[in-house]
Amino acid sequence: MARAVRSIAERRTAFRALHERGCFVLPNPWDRGSARYLEHLGFAALATTSSGAAWSRGRPDGSATRDEALEHLADIVAATSLPVNADFEDGYGASADQVAESVALAVGTGVAGLSIEDASDGVTLGLDAAVERLTAAREAIDASGHDVLLVGRADGFFNGSPDLDDILTRLRAFAAAGADCLYAPGISDPAAIRTIVETVAPTPVNVLVGGPSAVTVADVAALGVRRISVGGALARAAWGGFEQAAAGLVEGRFDGFARAVPGADLNALFGEGPEADQPG
Repeated sequence: MARAVRSIAERRTAFRALHERGCFVLPNPWDRGSARYLEHLGFAALATTSSGAAWSRGRPDGSATRDEALEHLADIVAATSLPVNADFEDGYGASADQVAESVALAVGTGVAGLSIEDASDGVTLGLDAAVERLTAAREAIDASGHDVLLVGRADGFFNGSPDLDDILTRLRAFAAAGADCLYAPGISDPAAIRTIVETVAPTPVNVLVGGPSAVTVADVAALGVRRISVGGALARAAWGGFEQAAAGLVEGRFDGFARAVPGADLNALFGEGPEADQPG
């Protein structure tokens, strides 16, 4: 069955609506094929993963240039008819003006949302600097005239600053600066998540579930979370299957292919069309 084609504007409208009620899973593809497969499974929206994209190039996370990141965003947007949220790292700029310039270029790729981290090269920025950069991103989006959702990220738990009070201060400041959604990756304690949700309400909150967990989507939704992303977890799972099969070959075994998807199934899936509309 052919995939539906939606305009960029329609995808952006649908993406914003997803944040208004309930809780949805926002899986992270790393290339065109994984994006198409996730759409095939019925997800309502996708998000890129800087780590997954970097590993597919044989490089570490954080090594992409701005041009490479923009090319990747355009590629994922073109591969699917779903809204795409951009993992836009620190905004690819040493200053607020440079972040604004980069965000304007990202909007031009057709993304429905993008996140800006409050850290650069793994170092948490001062609050004033982080707010200035997020404000610049907000102004760039508004100046574009396009309805792109802005996500403010407080990355302290990822960068050695696991201070919940500081995270809350930053998230409140990001909301005041114009963030449409808030995200503090690395926080998994249910009480802390509920505190974040209640403190920043009514701004929607994203939670990362990036590893094996007994927690269900329903459990996270019950905390008031609006969306759940998985970061590079799907890419790492794919690498895990590859590693297992390749290690078996080294040892003279072929049992690592037991769970391989039939080529005929993949050919049938990727033979579906048409391609999604290009931004413009």
